[in-house]
Amino acid sequence: FQSEQQMLSSQLECVQSIEDGVLEEAKCTESHRVTLFPQQGSGAETQTRSALKLLQVETDTLYNKGDSEDLYVTNILYEREVTKREVTGAEVTELVWKLCLAHSASYETADLFMTLVFELRHLSLEALRALWQRSSFKCRDNWQPLIDALPSCATEACVVLMKDLIASGEVEEDKVEYFFWSFAFIPNPTSGMIESLAPLLKSPIASQSCFLGVTALVHRFCSAHSSCDTVPAVQSVMRTLGKFLGGNCTVQDSGDLSKLRVVLKAIGNAGLAAAPLAPALGSCAALRGRPMEIRLAAVLAFRRIPCPAGVSDSLPQ
Repeated sequence: FQSEQQMLSSQLECVQSIEDGVLEEAKCTESHRVTLFPQQGSGAETQTRSALKLLQVETDTLYNKGDSEDLYVTNILYEREVTKREVTGAEVTELVWKLCLAHSASYETADLFMTLVFELRHLSLEALRALWQRSSFKCRDNWQPLIDALPSCATEACVVLMKDLIASGEVEEDKVEYFFWSFAFIPNPTSGMIESLAPLLKSPIASQSCFLGVTALVHRFCSAHSSCDTVPAVQSVMRTLGKFLGGNCTVQDSGDLSKLRVVLKAIGNAGLAAAPLAPALGSCAALRGRPMEIRLAAVLAFRRIPCPAGVSDSLPQ
């Protein structure tokens, strides 16, 4: 037995009949032979015969333009059918209960949660507040579906409710952080969202995620609205950040230093809205008596401020 000898030989032979460009008939013969011991001539062979024959040709189906009336071109991002009926708070409350009773790792739970997110978008602030009073309970596994769904809602009413919950201390610290980070992903922020969140920056317990989340929201708003620096809500946020800066980034202790680092990051986050603070940032960067990390952070805060805002005149030479 030679290893290089061929053990399997196969053959396929087909005869096709074509008339007027149409396949009328096809006959094929396929054979496979396996030779185990060539010297003894032993082996096994299989042979398969198949035949295809055209029986009939149907006429073309006429294209109905009416079938395409509801068709449109879109991208491959997930879409959900728009709810045309009016959504009530009672229905959403019942949905939260269903989520609590459903198995946490099931397709049903995923579908119910997505339904909850989309239905929240149809509720007014008053309806959302009433919903919270009825549905702020925790499920048996300590899960609060409404808390997890609110950040994905992305309407002004949902953002205001989240702000209320943060200010009242009704949600746990890790969920508060979750709320703040979600603000950076709101696709179409409004001035009302910024107006509701601006007071949180003055809170003594405002965290880094609070400053960065709110200013990320401001940045996205300004990217979509020209002359956003004239919007009162945006001006309120920038005035608050400007007060933290002072005239030249003066710090008294390590606590002030830590706060100032966060504020400078937030100003860099805000982008176009931060243009009025360019002179103060320039002073922070230029004064040699300030800590080097603060001077560097002040320079980095210019990253989204356009050059016509006087950046070159503000930076140290």
